[in-house]
Amino acid sequence: MEMVSVPMYVPKEMVPYLEDINQEQIFSLNAMMLYSLIQNKTISHGRAAEILGVHKFDLIDFYCSMGMPYLNQSIEDLEEELKDIHKFEGAAL
Repeated sequence: MEMVSVPMYVPKEMVPYLEDINQEQIFSLNAMMLYSLIQNKTISHGRAAEILGVHKFDLIDFYCSMGMPYLNQSIEDLEEELKDIHKFEGAAL
């Protein structure tokens, strides 16, 4: 994966934490920047994984380890989907 340098505006107090970071930390920071794009549906988990050069399931596992679930449906949405599934099951019989 080709990397480029992009100027960013960050709070001055963050600078000491961004100096001399290792590859693992770079991955974490980049993945966290992409997460907001996943949440607002600009890109998919798969596209974010491609950008980062990792397998989709490895990225999902990383986000889950950070407390960010892959599925972020509300209980109400999940219940509605279950109703639809049961409706289609009944129609298929």
